Parts: sequence; structure tokens; C-alpha cells
Amino acid sequence: MSKVEIISIVTTGMMFLIALRVPLGVAMFIAGAAGYGWIVGSLPLLNYLKALFWARFSVYDLSVIPLFLLMGQFASIAGFSRSLFRAANAWIGWVKGGVAQAAIVACACFGAISGSSVATAATMSQVVLPEMKRLKYSDRLATGTLAAGGTLGILVPPSFILIIYSFLAEQSIIKLFAAAVVPGLLAAVLYMISISIYIRLYPGHAPETSERSTASRKELIEATLEAWPIAAIFLVMFTGIYRGWFTATEGAAVGTSSTLLLGIIRGKINFKNALKGFLPAAQASAMIYTMLLGAAMMNTALAVSQVPADLSAWANSLNYHPLVIVGGFLVLFVILSCILDELAMMLLLLPVVLPTILGLDLFGMTVEHKAIWFGILMLVVVSVGLIAPPVGLAVYVVANIAKNVPIGEIYRGIVPFLISDIVRVLLLLFFPALTLFALRFVS
Repeated sequence: MSKVEIISIVTTGMMFLIALRVPLGVAMFIAGAAGYGWIVGSLPLLNYLKALFWARFSVYDLSVIPLFLLMGQFASIAGFSRSLFRAANAWIGWVKGGVAQAAIVACACFGAISGSSVATAATMSQVVLPEMKRLKYSDRLATGTLAAGGTLGILVPPSFILIIYSFLAEQSIIKLFAAAVVPGLLAAVLYMISISIYIRLYPGHAPETSERSTASRKELIEATLEAWPIAAIFLVMFTGIYRGWFTATEGAAVGTSSTLLLGIIRGKINFKNALKGFLPAAQASAMIYTMLLGAAMMNTALAVSQVPADLSAWANSLNYHPLVIVGGFLVLFVILSCILDELAMMLLLLPVVLPTILGLDLFGMTVEHKAIWFGILMLVVVSVGLIAPPVGLAVYVVANIAKNVPIGEIYRGIVPFLISDIVRVLLLLFFPALTLFALRFVS
């Protein structure tokens, strides 16, 4: 039996285990171990397993994941989302549709602290949705805005998906964070433009007049001062990371401890509720580490089968423009995002797809730049999957909070944002400089 046939069988078995609701990390580990043992034998498999656990769990750079997850928990407990929205609303909430646009700005800012789309969508919906309902925004526009805004959680650094990608692709976390800045800002700007166009085409979905008068100087100062320390944490953390003052892990520790300290100073965090933040962060970290372990086993089986190398050689032999091949992979990501979550999709496909991408001649880019550019593209496409039907995770998160709004109405509300996402993907696909521009500022 050929190696390709063996990998096909174990991959089918893995999908069967996943269908039986076996955790993804466990399913990947079982399938990978079976495939590796089938190809090279049981004794080499046991020898590999002897070092696998230590090799994966002792990686210092991966400690950044629980730190950023804990930082997001502290930010949620301290109510920073409300402060960020209040500041954004004070500055732009007075224009027509301004509260919806302020929600996008607040989502981007909170995403920079939490690094999670689910946390961003859930937290900001609880804060902003009552205000938008009070101001007579339509359910469609209100929920669509918050679902789309939630996707900014994995686009704006620190994105834990991007951290895992850096580990799997063996790329610098700092450079990937830098490369994600412009696409993240572009997403927020295009979402705000989408809102502006939408309320002009369908004026009945937002208040006919501006929701409020221009904020007074006192209101602006109070709201800005309330949000400024939160912004300062982000600026210090990422300026230090980008300028090389400390590593990404050290920066995460600075951000987490600063968030905790600010919450304590403001009287929002005490010993009791601080402890409550550790359990969700620990559970999420354990899930991610288990999936990384399973991915490592599966990747090893793929490596000895040489399937990724064969696929790369086949793709390079095709008489198509390299961008057509890249676009085909992106379409595949969008389709699979309807049935798999973003982390599962990346862990399953990246070992096969990335070698092919790195073997293509794309705008004369170096291997490093291709890996970084494709990583950001993949992240953007994954974020589209978070709101794309039929299983947009961010949509269901918002629906769970806006219980009286039909799920179909929320999906109608995200249509303008999906259109802007298509524009963003095309811009990043054809103009890699948008992604790679910020790398020149990283020391």
C-alpha cells in the first residue's frame, strides 16, 4: 500500500472520530500516531512519543498563549469594554450611525486586549446592544455590526490564532503581529464605511437624525481619561515588543500584570473575581495545547508520507498563475470554515497547504515574506468564516445574547460586512505590500 493511501485512510479515520465528537486534539493524535506507526513501524513511533510531549510543552514561546488569554479575562472582569465604547462613542457617536461605528472602534480596541473573537463579540454585545436598541437601531444593523466587529478580535494583535500560526510556520511572532496591524485597521475602516453606506441606502435602519449632540468638552475629557490607561497598556506592550525591548512572552506578562493592576486600582478586580479569571484561561490553554500536541503527531505522519512535498510539486507543475492557486486555497478555507472552527481548520490544513504556498513564485517575495503574507491572508479569510453562513460562530454568539432576534435577521445584517471582507481579501491578495509594510518598523 502506498503512503498516499495510508494517509488517506488515517485522515478518513480522523474525520470519523471528529464526527463522533472526539476532541480534535485527541482525534489528530490517534490518527497521526496510527499513520506514523503504519509507515515507519511501532518501535520508531514509541521512540518519537518518548520526546514528543516534552518537545511541545516545554516551548517557552508558547507561554504567551495563557498569558494573553488571562489578560483578556482580566479585561472582561474589569469592564474595560464599557470604558472603550464610552470613549469611542464620545468622539464619533454624534454623527448619523455613529454609535454603530463607535461599536466597531470599541471592538477593535477590546480585541487588542482579549485576542479572541468570541470574547470580543460576547462582551461588546452585552455593552453596546442595549444602547443601540434604545436609540432605535434595527435589529439587523445592530446585531450585524456586533457580529462583524467581533471578528476583529483575531485580526488585531494579540491574536492567539496568529501565535499558533507563528509556531506551526516557524515564523517570528513579532513580525506576524506587525504584519497584522494594517489589515486589522483596514478591516475596521471598511466596516465603518460599510455602515455609512448602508444607512444611506436603508435610512430606516438607523435613527433619522444623529443619535446625540456633539459631546461636550467635559464628556470627551472624562471618557478619554477613562479609556487612556487601557490604550496605554496596549501601546507600551506592543511598542516594547516591536522595538525589541522585550520578547512577545515578556510583553504578554507586562500586559497581563498591567491589566490586573489597573483593574485593582479602579476597584473592579478583587482577589475573589481575579481567581475566577484563571479557570477559563487555563481551560482554553489546555484545549489549545492538546490540539497542538495532536497537530504535531499528525504533521509528523504527513512529513514521513511526503504528501505535502508531493502536493507542492504537483501545484508547481500546474499551468496556472500562482495567485489562482492561492485563491483556490482561500476559497477552500472559506468553505471549510462553515463546518470547522478557525483553529481546527488551521491545524488540519496548514501542514499541507503552506509548503505549496512557499514553493510558488509570488511577486518575487522571499520565503519568510510569503509565509507572513499568507498567514495574514489565512487569518483574514478565517475571520470571514466567523460570520459567514451557515455556521458563523460570531453570529451565534451575538444571537445567544440578542435572544429575541431571529438568526436569519442577523445573517442579513452581516451582508454589508461580508462585501467589505471580499474587498479586503482582494486588496491583501493583490497588494502584499499592505501586509508587509509594517515589517520595516520592527527591530
